[in-house]
Amino acid sequence: MTINARHEKSNLFFESVVVGFISPMQNLFLSVTKSTSKVLDHYFFLIDTSRENVRLLLELNRLSKENNELRERKKFLERTKKLVEYFDGDEKPYVIAEVIGYDATQWSKMIFINRGTNHNVEKNLTVMTDAGIVGHVIHSSTKSSKVLLITDSRSAIDSLFQETRTSGVTVGTGEKKCQMKFVPISAEVNIGDKVISSGLGGVFPKGLLVGVVGDAVKQKQELFQDITVIPAVDLSNLEEVVVILRDKEGE
Repeated sequence: MTINARHEKSNLFFESVVVGFISPMQNLFLSVTKSTSKVLDHYFFLIDTSRENVRLLLELNRLSKENNELRERKKFLERTKKLVEYFDGDEKPYVIAEVIGYDATQWSKMIFINRGTNHNVEKNLTVMTDAGIVGHVIHSSTKSSKVLLITDSRSAIDSLFQETRTSGVTVGTGEKKCQMKFVPISAEVNIGDKVISSGLGGVFPKGLLVGVVGDAVKQKQELFQDITVIPAVDLSNLEEVVVILRDKEGE
């Protein structure tokens, strides 16, 4: 200290040596400290960013789910509105049901709906859409029912041609089309003719559209024609249907 006090303005050899020896170590220490600080800051920044990304991703998924649910709800309301507008003009009571399952195999053509005895749905009730007949109820539980489609080989609808009023029976084939049986060979049948329910049989009310003629073949020495009927309803793409309930007052 005495030496420094006497030689304030001059550079001592000893001081220069000490400074020269310590400076590189100090610079190295500062460099390491700064690097470590940057790494730690970057690490914690990445952690915060990762957490924020996870939060934003969850929020995005939630909003996407809500948006999809709203879109589906909108589509559902549009479809049911169409059904309500169509069936509100009818005096018969009805209930709208959602299709909750398919049993479409080589041996059977059925669907399951989310309405049952709690909603007055019972056996032998007509199931349809605004396009035409879908089938009829063959079994009901409290909250669901099983519907036999018109394409099932066990299905039979007493029918007639809308224009000529010639009668027959529309039966399922187990495939996508039906056949109309017992139509006389002499009857005039053209492709595109509409087939409706006759009201006989006690299941299907009269005048409901069954389908249209897809093909009609007359074979010699046969009493009846071979007639293919294309269902009016796309049975492979059902989402909502209408069950025509029994009119309790009429009973």
